[in-house]
Amino acid sequence: MNEPNGVRIELRDVSRWYGNVVAVNAVTCALGPGITGLLGPNGAGKSTLLHLVAGLLRPSGGDVRVNGVPPAGNAGVYRTIGLVPEREALQLFLTGREFVRMNARLQQLPDADGATQRAIGLVDLLGAQDRRIGTYSKGMRQRIKIAGALVHEPRILLLDEPFNGMDPRQRLQMMVLLRSLAARGSLVLISSHILEELNDLASNVLVMVEGRLAASGHFREIRKLMTDRPHTFTLRSSDDRRLAAALLAVPSVFSVELADGGMSIRTSDRGAFTLALPRVARGATVRIYELRPTDESLESVFSYLVQK
Repeated sequence: MNEPNGVRIELRDVSRWYGNVVAVNAVTCALGPGITGLLGPNGAGKSTLLHLVAGLLRPSGGDVRVNGVPPAGNAGVYRTIGLVPEREALQLFLTGREFVRMNARLQQLPDADGATQRAIGLVDLLGAQDRRIGTYSKGMRQRIKIAGALVHEPRILLLDEPFNGMDPRQRLQMMVLLRSLAARGSLVLISSHILEELNDLASNVLVMVEGRLAASGHFREIRKLMTDRPHTFTLRSSDDRRLAAALLAVPSVFSVELADGGMSIRTSDRGAFTLALPRVARGATVRIYELRPTDESLESVFSYLVQK
């Protein structure tokens, strides 16, 4: 890989809108070498943000800089960036080798064939490189897209939901590759709506909700914010009134509301509550019929971060 020299992405009050729809709203952040996760529910603006950094879109407001210069319309910047879009964006009639070589030629590489073989080898598809992409599995198509993005040895790699369709072995292999790129000083920005996907990869995380940057920082701190938030459960038992009275003595429970056919419980510590519940139910000689979280959607989790 090329030796990095101050590789950096900077966004200053960046917005992008389409008519009355605001896709990215006043985002400010700075990224350097290493792996950063871009986390948020579907429709949060993650893909738009990646396209702004890649130079495929111009900001409606604010300033995007890649290594100190605006990326949109700048061919020199394009040569430092590899983008793997969420959409397949593949010519299915091409073989894997033809697709990656096409990307090498677009980058005007002096040894397009050699670069093609190196990139395909990185994603472990040499054995399938002469098959048409239309015969590839979803995971193989993801990997050939990554090969196309890596063929010119970019210093910045932008990945939009890269693990879609990959089996566990392929995911592990891809994680090893991404870590090796980061270890050499590359900047890797990975978009995902699944927190656990970034757990073993990204040390730093940006969280987006409805186009805004809701939180940013070290992965452990973001995870703590997401897991320590208030939680709501619905519960049905053999004696809701008796169990409700007993649960109010649990330190992590701060409200219990009885309703027809069950109760609603709010707790500040999900783990402590789920550990205490069986003990409390036994002590009250009550049988639990159903326990269900009611606010565990990604949207509710990220909305909590916005409020914080």
